[in-house]
Amino acid sequence: MKTYIAYYRVSTAKQGESGLGLEAQRAAVRAFTKYEDCIIAEFTEVESGKKNKRPQLAAAMAKAKTAGSTLCIAKLDRLSRNAAFIFALKDSGVDFVCADMPDANTLTIGIFAVLAQHERELISQRTRAALEAKKAQGIKLGTPANLTEEARLKGLEVRKSNALNSKENRQAIHVILSEKREGKSFREIVDKLNELGLVTSQGKAFGVSSVHKLYKRATESVS
Repeated sequence: MKTYIAYYRVSTAKQGESGLGLEAQRAAVRAFTKYEDCIIAEFTEVESGKKNKRPQLAAAMAKAKTAGSTLCIAKLDRLSRNAAFIFALKDSGVDFVCADMPDANTLTIGIFAVLAQHERELISQRTRAALEAKKAQGIKLGTPANLTEEARLKGLEVRKSNALNSKENRQAIHVILSEKREGKSFREIVDKLNELGLVTSQGKAFGVSSVHKLYKRATESVS
């Protein structure tokens, strides 16, 4: 039986502690490998995609080599948006696969890596340009004083309404409330949602935090 070493990366310590993003990556890797027993080790990195210092990735690669296993990543952009970094990994001799691009070959991975780095550079340039434009207009940045309390409350209500009324979340809420009435835990509900193939309004797999938020919003809206 083919075995895998799973590698996950989240960008912030908060994501690592809450499981946000991490649950979706786990679900993607498990769906790809088909059998959870195939995953013999998991490594989680908390690091920005802009940085290439990855001790957990190095450990995952070493484990894959010694075990003769394949390194499995949920999404190629979880490795890095630095093309040189991805090319170095590709040339290291470690057998690796991305769950979102299982049929990718050397050429397509190389193209994707270059495009990902280019995208990161464009985003950075646009952000700097937008901030400079705001400053030139005399707008003070980074302060809540730019928004009134009424505007913040209105924005909060709109976000709550959008979350409850999206097609994906309406389907999930039906399952969540039904399972909760049966006394199921949030962890059990997450497993049920993933088993049914339901995703969030952003197209991501549900985690405990996202299920808890939907449940809270749904119950508050009827109370």
